[in-house]
Amino acid sequence: MTLNLYFLRHGETTYSQSGDFCGETNAELTPEGVKMAEAFGDMYQKLKWEAVYASPMKRTVATAKPFCDATGIDMQLRDGLREGSYGEWEGKSKDFAQENYTENYINWLTEPAWNAPKGGETSVEIANRSMPVIAEIQEKHPEGNVLLVSHKATIRIMLCSLLGIDLGRYRHRINILVASVSMVKFDVHGPLLEFLGHRNHIPEDIRQRKGT
Repeated sequence: MTLNLYFLRHGETTYSQSGDFCGETNAELTPEGVKMAEAFGDMYQKLKWEAVYASPMKRTVATAKPFCDATGIDMQLRDGLREGSYGEWEGKSKDFAQENYTENYINWLTEPAWNAPKGGETSVEIANRSMPVIAEIQEKHPEGNVLLVSHKATIRIMLCSLLGIDLGRYRHRINILVASVSMVKFDVHGPLLEFLGHRNHIPEDIRQRKGT
């Protein structure tokens, strides 16, 4: 039996364009972000799917909706899949955090696994709430295709957890662009990364837009 778990990052928001911190901030998709979501649904609805799990944030729900509409599969929301909290840095720029939370910012850059933005979450904490969702998916869907819609940091941290990569290095080992999809296959040998960050479903003119 083989489970193919697809990890989809939400479409473009104004924060993904600016690079400002957006974790708990409940940002909406831009018009281009909506087109990215629709493009994913158009291409990937052709596969046979077992289930869809998504973060409850507006940007992830809006990204999953065209796909769910096309396939007729109900979206199952899981709080564990939401983006990591940036605490007092929410909505602020990296320059602002560096200038106003200098020591905190340096510690977070150096070792985010154990150092959180002030009032926010560490990568270990994000892993501790997101990985049980993957365990739930594995138990309920031992085979077939399952879609998981989440966020940049959370997806990178889940992939690091699955692949045995140090959680403190998630920003330096894996990149997840907006609306990109990655797939991990689970079989008797454990998780295998089949592909990372595919964006071929996105129209070329939109794909070239800036988005972190």
